[in-house]
Amino acid sequence: MDLNLAGKTAVVTGSTAGIGFAIAEGLVRQNAHVWINGRTQARVDSALARIKGSQPSAQLSGIAADLSTADGARRLTQAVAELDILVNNYGGAERVAPFLDLSDADWRQVFDANVMSGMRLARHYLPGLRAKNWGRIVFISSEAGVHMPPGFPHYGVAKAAEIALSRAVAETLGGTGVTANCVLPGPTFSEGAEKWAAREGKTEAELAAAYFPANQPSSLIKRFATTDEVANLVVYVCSPAASATNGATLRVEGGVLRHPA
Repeated sequence: MDLNLAGKTAVVTGSTAGIGFAIAEGLVRQNAHVWINGRTQARVDSALARIKGSQPSAQLSGIAADLSTADGARRLTQAVAELDILVNNYGGAERVAPFLDLSDADWRQVFDANVMSGMRLARHYLPGLRAKNWGRIVFISSEAGVHMPPGFPHYGVAKAAEIALSRAVAETLGGTGVTANCVLPGPTFSEGAEKWAAREGKTEAELAAAYFPANQPSSLIKRFATTDEVANLVVYVCSPAASATNGATLRVEGGVLRHPA
């Protein structure tokens, strides 16, 4: 299906692996010029080579920058003067711990990575997008922003803030051809889950059979989503076909969240 993204320039942050990589691949398939981002040049180069290997005609560029810092954001915006699509996928938590064990530094790290990174880029590119009256900004949050995880509350709070940030950006762009939306993946078999399965000596199916009854019993699909399943929704939201989808929180979490809204 042609989503009319040929000629569009897209930046996908945190795109050297996992969901971000799948989103970048999906946008490349739609003939967009995609910028890959990661924290090290080695990982950026590896991701570029992987996509080029399967799609030799891909329009690709890469930028190594740690977007949890203002200097990293500046490095990216200096490399990419203008864009049409910004996918704020970079995030995560370096330390998993219960509430009482989390330090100020733990909270700062997770907010810098998940909230400040996307805020800085949206703030920088928003005037240019508004001037040409077309663009897409997508924040990749998590079902953890709605269904608070007991083991790492700072991550859940940061992802909830990302949902609110997405709406704030959409409100700023009201009445224009630029949209801002938030996507909530659920348990996904990405790089982290692959490493987890390897440590446990289990296949993906075996890991899912142990994980979901104990941790996510409300899941309707009873398995991990693939990174492509998440990317498919994101690529659609980035397209002209999604022009009336704006200020929305869109779920691709396998039915983990029970409430309808």
